[in-house]
Amino acid sequence: MSKVTRILSLVAAIVAVFSVSAFAADGAAAEKSWAIYLAAGLGMGIAAFGTGLGQGKAVASAVEGISRNPGASGKIMTPMIIGLAMIESLAIYALVISLILLFVV
Repeated sequence: MSKVTRILSLVAAIVAVFSVSAFAADGAAAEKSWAIYLAAGLGMGIAAFGTGLGQGKAVASAVEGISRNPGASGKIMTPMIIGLAMIESLAIYALVISLILLFVV
């Protein structure tokens, strides 16, 4: 069995196991409030981890480029700042979704 087939069968098994709770009765919503807190926390944690890695790589590449060619620092800094703003917006989107999960759902 190939690696892709094993991964797809594992994903299908996980979806099959957890889909039962999605179709549960409405009265079980109060019992599942812990899942909302868990989802919000994990989502924000994963988003912060990913954006931290992305920003670190962007800044490291920019510093390396500036150290190789100091005359191009102006041309490197502007796209780097724009890129950092775009990366940070992903964390803000995750924060907004986490807050929606916590206070609206």
